[in-house]
Amino acid sequence: MMTILALDLGTTMGRAIRQSDGVIASGNESFKPGRYEGGGMRYLRFKRWLSEINHSSGSIDAIYFEEVRRHLGVDAAHVYGGFLGHLTAWCEHRCIPYQGTAVGTIKKFATGKGNSSKDQMIEAANKLGHYVIDDNQADAICLLHYALSLEKAA
Repeated sequence: MMTILALDLGTTMGRAIRQSDGVIASGNESFKPGRYEGGGMRYLRFKRWLSEINHSSGSIDAIYFEEVRRHLGVDAAHVYGGFLGHLTAWCEHRCIPYQGTAVGTIKKFATGKGNSSKDQMIEAANKLGHYVIDDNQADAICLLHYALSLEKAA
């Protein structure tokens, strides 16, 4: 069984992983910069976190991430782009396949409609058998289940 990591990229990053033994774990990671940190420190911590997850899981076989094509703010777009750049470079360096999935596709898979609210996504994740604390974690859980459905179809 493949180890698959699903990420909702952002300062508060939702994560869900299905390990090779079939166990699914999820949660959030905060990459908010510290008061005295430079702007690039969040990305260095992100790369270190990815390496720790890769090591502790025995090896990630594939990564799926929520592909955002429109941001409401410039800062959010820059942060997302930074995480995306570091994620793809990290994956390329380790020959780990990665795939972006459009937000609407994840929402349609989870709720039946592509413009679902945050509360509807949380409800969908709970219906999938996971207790989630926020929409970031819910998005990652729903993305992971979408990825698993692709795996079954293959």
